[in-house]
Amino acid sequence: MEVKIGVQNAARELSVETNAEPDTVLATLNQALKDDSLFTVTDSKGHTVAVPADKVAYLYFNADSGRKVGFGLTSA
Repeated sequence: MEVKIGVQNAARELSVETNAEPDTVLATLNQALKDDSLFTVTDSKGHTVAVPADKVAYLYFNADSGRKVGFGLTSA
């Protein structure tokens, strides 16, 4: 699943491909907001992205639809 993280006062959003469920990511953000700490997300390759929780403007979840190959669909 792809998670797009909007950061306040940043022109571009962060895009992270992760295996975590949306509820888990939201719970992590909520806990980071309560603790006034960093919001962290680990991607599917093991890299971690950290953002100050109070600077997160939005999260956008995009379900993984698989990679598209070629210019169109082929019929079997």
